[in-house]
Amino acid sequence: MTLFEHQAAQELGRQAPLAARMRPRSFDEFVGQEEIVGEGRVLRKSIEADQIPSIILWGPPGTGKTTMAGLIARATRSHFSAVSAVASGVADLRKITAEARDRLGMQGQRTILFVDEIHRFNKAQQDVILPHVEDGTVVLIGATTENPSFEVVSPLLSRSRVFALKPLSQELLGQIIRRAMADSERGLGSLDVKIDDEALASLVTLSNSDARTALNALELAASATEPDAHGVRRITSATVEDAMQSKAILYDKAGDQHYDTISAFIKSVRGSDPDAAVYWLARMIEAGEDPKFIARRLVILASEDIGMADPQALSVAVAVQQAVHFVGMPEGRIPLAEATVYLAVAPKSNSAYKAIDAALADVRKTVNEPVPLHLRNAVTGLMRGMDYGKDYKYSHDYEEHFAPMENLPPSLKGRRYYQPTDEGYEREAAERLRRLWGDRGEG
Repeated sequence: MTLFEHQAAQELGRQAPLAARMRPRSFDEFVGQEEIVGEGRVLRKSIEADQIPSIILWGPPGTGKTTMAGLIARATRSHFSAVSAVASGVADLRKITAEARDRLGMQGQRTILFVDEIHRFNKAQQDVILPHVEDGTVVLIGATTENPSFEVVSPLLSRSRVFALKPLSQELLGQIIRRAMADSERGLGSLDVKIDDEALASLVTLSNSDARTALNALELAASATEPDAHGVRRITSATVEDAMQSKAILYDKAGDQHYDTISAFIKSVRGSDPDAAVYWLARMIEAGEDPKFIARRLVILASEDIGMADPQALSVAVAVQQAVHFVGMPEGRIPLAEATVYLAVAPKSNSAYKAIDAALADVRKTVNEPVPLHLRNAVTGLMRGMDYGKDYKYSHDYEEHFAPMENLPPSLKGRRYYQPTDEGYEREAAERLRRLWGDRGEG
């Protein structure tokens, strides 16, 4: 490194955001993730033994993925080559792996290839890394906020260990904030910053377990707070909220949070828990989820999980889909909430869902026999001569507008697809079937 490069690096370090300046310099300073890098854990032992496998670090933003990768490289005296999958391509990867091979051959030094947001690399880009991981040219450390089972190609995943990082607890995040306030070398210690318990709690809550967000907001709040007569900068809740502007929402409309949250929403409605259902609805709305997507899922749920127990549920769900399309957001949140509560408290039955799936299974695995003659329309004389419509009983000509007939193909005679439950309106439907069909109505 030239003198100019050294001075530039020092200046960049001084001007870097607080979160970057406060990165731990050793595992002793690292906060959280004890299950992964705590004393006696497998990865920590591997680091101490200088036997590092390729790994994928999977976890929410601000939980220490990049920091952990850097500490591993430092602890093992490995060369650290970092790339971002957002800004790098195949050419960058090939250059790094070529340099890694030369470095290993001439200096005997291992190279750790750190790929931030590895889920953003496509299959071809990930395939470029594979042979170099396999032959030991590089040790891969990938960082991702998305489920690697879906985002990392199988060959690369099979050659890596996956470690799931947990969100930082409020206690740990508070510890990180206090350390930054006390550190005079890299942190805010020279500014004599104080923060009361209420403001600290607000900062922790609004940061949503993201240490990077918390530290950078703390730095902004400190710089915006004038020293008092004693030179102390006292950060208040109002200053914190002004610095944060809004809570850091952990949500990606194309990633795990999208699928996990809609899953929690659907399962809460299915579980007849309107409070949880409305909460998960609020999480999606606040994160900017497409309201039409939510409405579509409500329409599906109305038929799949409520069905004949309350046939009106489907009408409610379709109505909310139209209402959201018509009025838009933010007002659309109200009909969405109304439909969510209605479906959550409604009686539940999946009998119609099971009926169509059972019928589809028979359609796919049995011979599709011709429609029975008595169910065919006799439109012409030729058709009547071939017994089309013969012995068909017009239901409205009989008592209770019902006449028993066998309406399935002969090979499926007696097959029962619809098995009514005893929930809501379906209780009445089941009773009517029993009255009309006798034992057949029992399913």
